[in-house]
Amino acid sequence: MMTGHCLCGAVRITVARHHGSTAACHCRMCQRWSGSLFLSLVAPADAVQVTGAVATYPSTAFAERAFCPRCGSHLWLRQTDEQNADYELMPGLFDAARDIPLTSEIYTDRALPGLALAGDHRRKTRAEYEADHPHLEGDME
Repeated sequence: MMTGHCLCGAVRITVARHHGSTAACHCRMCQRWSGSLFLSLVAPADAVQVTGAVATYPSTAFAERAFCPRCGSHLWLRQTDEQNADYELMPGLFDAARDIPLTSEIYTDRALPGLALAGDHRRKTRAEYEADHPHLEGDME
């Protein structure tokens, strides 16, 4: 069980269980949203409880990004084209996330300078990731 919150505390999130790892994305959309890269902690929908007002932005035809409308803290990315989709939560919301390992990184060839992530984890370039996910229309230029 982990509890976290946005910068101002207006949104609180409790996670009963998660997949036990974090992932990083360096695509242009994630760079624009986060200012650098997107880190996520994946949890099943039935394990996530959210309290407080949340705003969402439909960033693609199949996903939305959520944020606190009061302080602007990023909260999650979530598929909208499937029922009960997992939450890809921002790990920084949770103090307990410091001990969760990074296990995958995508769009590695698009990483901003100085953002090479250390460690022994799976890595995929833009071409490798998009080959496995044909529904994507390509990274934003």
